[in-house]
Amino acid sequence: MTLTETQRLVLEHAVDQPAGRLTWFPDTVKGGARKKVIDGLCNKALITDIGPDASVGQDWFVAPAGYDALGRVPVALPTTHPDPEVEAALVATEAQWVAEKADAECQMGAVKPTRTREHSKQATVIAMLKRPEGATLAQICALTGWQVHTVRGTFAGAFKKKLGLTITSEKAPGGCRVYHVA
Repeated sequence: MTLTETQRLVLEHAVDQPAGRLTWFPDTVKGGARKKVIDGLCNKALITDIGPDASVGQDWFVAPAGYDALGRVPVALPTTHPDPEVEAALVATEAQWVAEKADAECQMGAVKPTRTREHSKQATVIAMLKRPEGATLAQICALTGWQVHTVRGTFAGAFKKKLGLTITSEKAPGGCRVYHVA
């Protein structure tokens, strides 16, 4: 699993904190950048908002996968049951709940339903890009009435970022660039 330098630094600091709590970020990481670091760690299931202390609230804690990513051993919590078999079953069940909750919470924000209406310009452009011959910018502009910069912006914003489509292009020597949905 690949971590950014900032993600690695934040995780390394957190694993040394009580209960693996995220309490530190580099001074240069503030606001939106901090949220991106947290979202990245959450999407990789390396952190969770479920801590051993329920009174803490919406803080983030290193998940078992976070310790594994750093090659560290998770902090052992004191056992609550004298029978080792019951304790092992309890720990396994709690770990499964943590993983399921973290996955569900991360996925709720990450997966958005596509919102393309059936007969919209956007749907028409996507249909053109799905054709075997693809579509050129000139064809798309002629059909939609958009300018070239609007088409390119739609490729980058609505299609790639929001809808998750992969747009490819190829240019024949002396010809126009043709775009496709991969």
